[in-house]
Amino acid sequence: MKILITGATGGIGYEFALIYAQKKYNLVLVARNTQKLQEIKKDFENKHNIEVKIIDLDLSLESSVEKLISIVDNQKIDILINNAGIGEVGEFINSDISKITSMINLNINTLTKLTHYFANKMVSNDGGKILNISSTASFQPIALFAVYSATKSYVLHFSEAINYELKDKNVKVCTLCPGPTITNFDKNANASHIQMLTKGAMSAKDVAQAGVKQLENNKMTVVVGFKNKVLAFISNINPFRELSVSISSNIMK
Repeated sequence: MKILITGATGGIGYEFALIYAQKKYNLVLVARNTQKLQEIKKDFENKHNIEVKIIDLDLSLESSVEKLISIVDNQKIDILINNAGIGEVGEFINSDISKITSMINLNINTLTKLTHYFANKMVSNDGGKILNISSTASFQPIALFAVYSATKSYVLHFSEAINYELKDKNVKVCTLCPGPTITNFDKNANASHIQMLTKGAMSAKDVAQAGVKQLENNKMTVVVGFKNKVLAFISNINPFRELSVSISSNIMK
């Protein structure tokens, strides 16, 4: 069995890689940090006696998806974990449009292209699984986090629809929706000061374990953590959308 994981050098992506290395799965790990990839490869191959292929690419760049596909085109990937993603906190009109474009490209375009390519390969190979990482931010619009929450909403709705389309083709597309998680995400998103994204955050290991269990049980969508499940449920049944935006804005502030 071989698993491809994007964003694999830290946080949830690294924990996925570690869990599957311990399960003796061969890995294809994709990330920007070449040195960290090399360290992980050496560590995992020595400790777990598996094959680890590393690919250093910045998947926020449009050309990177085609490069990745060309590198793995002759390999059978049994599980794809689309984990790579970025966020940015702040008022939309004051945000750097280049950062917004990179976010949309990574969170949506790259994920969509990889899902399309590997889903087709998996259909040809008579089976496979794809896990797309969304977020509890996908269940409602969030002021000051507008683009990120919108991209994650796309991931959720897209993945659930594609899963239905593939239900008779032995390919499962699952969606994992974690809430605040202890990673470098909040730092990279300029959000370390926002308690909603840091207080009571789950460990990346716990989130990854939930994702592995989800794949094993072929569950379409999983929200990680009881509190996050409650908040997602309330967001889904709340008919007052303007109120939801107002509440989320006050929390972010």
